[in-house]
Amino acid sequence: MRLPRTSLENWAVLAAVVDQGSFAQAATALHKSQSAVSYAIARLHEALDLPLLEIEGRKAVLTAHGETLLKRARPLLGDLETLEALAAKLKQGWEAELRLVVDVAFPRSLLLNIVSELQVLCPSTQMQLSDAVLSGAEEAIEDFSADIVVATRVPPGAMGEFLLNINFVGVASPAHPLLRLERTLGVEDLVRHVQVVVRDSGTRRPRSEGWLGAERRCTVSSMEASLATVRAGLGFAWLPEHIVADCLRNGELMALPMAAGGCRQVPLHAVLVRPELAGPAARTALESFQRHLPSR
Repeated sequence: MRLPRTSLENWAVLAAVVDQGSFAQAATALHKSQSAVSYAIARLHEALDLPLLEIEGRKAVLTAHGETLLKRARPLLGDLETLEALAAKLKQGWEAELRLVVDVAFPRSLLLNIVSELQVLCPSTQMQLSDAVLSGAEEAIEDFSADIVVATRVPPGAMGEFLLNINFVGVASPAHPLLRLERTLGVEDLVRHVQVVVRDSGTRRPRSEGWLGAERRCTVSSMEASLATVRAGLGFAWLPEHIVADCLRNGELMALPMAAGGCRQVPLHAVLVRPELAGPAARTALESFQRHLPSR
């Protein structure tokens, strides 16, 4: 095995010169002297016997060879940064904080059992638990703003593990005009009545799911608010079966007798957001979500 003639530090200096536009600005960004920056670039030129930079006016720009080589070097620099960040986490032991973002459709009883278990298994880790609706969970994955995310969709570039399907049921209060029709319902029956929908917590690509053909809608911020609105007879909605089960049993709500589409399934996936940096608390949380699933 032959030792490399160049170092990642020198490639990082080259990247800084290109990104900052000059040797002086790169030196400021790297907290190095300008002579140290110049020396690192000179070492690269010497080791490769290729010109990587040229000066146009007052700006340092890549040559064609330099552009090709730096493009290949940047992923190596990113890998090294990740490796060092992982080493720092390993040195710290258990994470100081664990950030969980969970879609509101995930059963609360299961979630509370998971949180209770994590408090025992990760006693020194502070938990931050946030609800998400629809694309809000996807944004938490894309922005790396959580360690574990439970989402209905996994965005490209991320890997998710299927947890369970959630059944959504169309419901209304027994006194609702739709149920007074006392027959099978079609879309034409729904359009003139208020549909209650939960607002997407995402901001970039908000979306709606479930039938939304009603001329009038009542948009609320949570499943609990949707349930309360439907129980009050102010509209109909599709809600998770586990949320409305008690109300269906005691007669506070009734399932809409739809000819088709009265029930729909939504899959939930658990995502370890940055597996290459995941510490023991994040991995323990993922295992806990898997362990507390209802038997399939």
